[in-house]
Amino acid sequence: MIGKHGACRDILLRALPHRILAAALALLLAPALPAAAQDRLAAGESLALRLDPATPVQLRIEAPPGSYLAGRIEAGAQPVDAALLTAEGAHFRQLAQQDRGAIRFQAMSEGEAMILRLSGAGETRVALDQLVAPADLQPPAPDYLSPRMAALAETLAQGGDTAGFWRAVAAEGTPLVEEAEAGEVVLTFLWRGAQRNVRLFGGPSSDHDWLDRLGDSDVWFKSFRVPRATRLSYKLAPDVPDLPGNARARRMAILATAQMDPLNRHPWPAEAPDRFNQHATLTLPQAPPQPGTPPAPEADPAMRRVVFDSPTLGNSRELLIAHPRDFDPTDPRLVLALIFDGERALAEMQAPQMLDTLTRQGRLPPVLAVLIPSIDGMTRARELPGNDAFADALADELLPLIAAETGITPDPARTVLAGASYGGLAAATVALRRSDRFGNALSMSGSFWWAPQGSASDGTPHVAAEFAVRERLPIRFFLSAGSFETSRHGGDGILQTSRSLRDILRLKGYAVDWREYAGGHDYLVWRGALADGLIALFGAR
Repeated sequence: MIGKHGACRDILLRALPHRILAAALALLLAPALPAAAQDRLAAGESLALRLDPATPVQLRIEAPPGSYLAGRIEAGAQPVDAALLTAEGAHFRQLAQQDRGAIRFQAMSEGEAMILRLSGAGETRVALDQLVAPADLQPPAPDYLSPRMAALAETLAQGGDTAGFWRAVAAEGTPLVEEAEAGEVVLTFLWRGAQRNVRLFGGPSSDHDWLDRLGDSDVWFKSFRVPRATRLSYKLAPDVPDLPGNARARRMAILATAQMDPLNRHPWPAEAPDRFNQHATLTLPQAPPQPGTPPAPEADPAMRRVVFDSPTLGNSRELLIAHPRDFDPTDPRLVLALIFDGERALAEMQAPQMLDTLTRQGRLPPVLAVLIPSIDGMTRARELPGNDAFADALADELLPLIAAETGITPDPARTVLAGASYGGLAAATVALRRSDRFGNALSMSGSFWWAPQGSASDGTPHVAAEFAVRERLPIRFFLSAGSFETSRHGGDGILQTSRSLRDILRLKGYAVDWREYAGGHDYLVWRGALADGLIALFGAR
């Protein structure tokens, strides 16, 4: 009920005993306080008011200094002014000025009480939803994903130290692996003794995650739940410099200190010039096998360098051609594999030795591999994403060169384009433009989020849309992506856009072999995907 002079309480009645109910009803029916008086507003209460423009309503809120206040004013169609005053009546904070509708406010109290003053006309409701005293304004206790980190936190809280923890970690290696539910485990990445910060380079999120410090101890950690089939590589970056400059420059600063995890038992590569040029790795027991990796000791492919001068592209690069030593250029089973980012395929996949191993094992027919280097980062970014001139140069200049150098007659049905990331994108787009020469596309973590600058979109990824509007072409596909390859900044990432392409290709009637690995944007994953893809397209499964 609304009093004719000011405000009365609108108290929510719950299941009250009868003797209390009568008193509550009496309170509801009591006349309003005179407008000049101060009513009180307590936490959890809601008041219905009829405001008079001539007489502001003042509500006293008992709140110790430093308390957190949160509430709302439901002004309706009439404008309302609202402000917080000190207990002495001095202005502290304006909350609303001629505002209508729902108004939410938050503030910190000063003094032993605050006064909420409202002025306007018509019916208004005000509520104080939260009042949190300073003693209760504490961060919640950490919710540790890792049971071992929770136990260590408890040890430290009781006055213990980290020495025993680090002895155990050194004995078993990192990252820590703990059982979880639903086919998952908890991984915890660790660093000891950084001064300012530690970041994770790679790993399950691929977002350069910050590790957390356990109190003021020497333990820095980050935990994730991952599938039991996970395979990944990573580095740790202690004390990354916080640089002036733009966001990209600051993000790239991680490369200054990113290095091998000193407590990891599985460095990659096994031999490296220093810790900065070596990754730590993790392969869980349920991770799928990687055919041909490591290469057999007897793997010994013939390899030679050939210069590819392209008038179309206006540049020159040195290719690596690899094949079995008993290679027969007239063998009808022969597979011609053009592999993008050839320098990385050689260094990080050992692609020639892997393919020779698979041929020796009978998993693949003879493969003539052409490893195509990217020249440099700028050239790569220009040539690989949807570049028609690059596609034509491969079809009309590179294939004749390979035929002349090796004696083969390239067969589109036995020719495959293979690559990862931008290279995976190129495998699909080059085949789309020149299916007359390339009948197979092997795309690993293809950058199918890409679209030409200025292109319109209805929400369908660009490359998927291009295949959707074309007649079906004589191309077979192997597509793969990592379950960790989701977008960091909203929108669709590599995983989602690769799935979209897969679905559209299948709707169009293409043969598509799809693999989704529990991993990220990672050559440790791609070396297995390359073998899986070639076996799926040409081999004995």
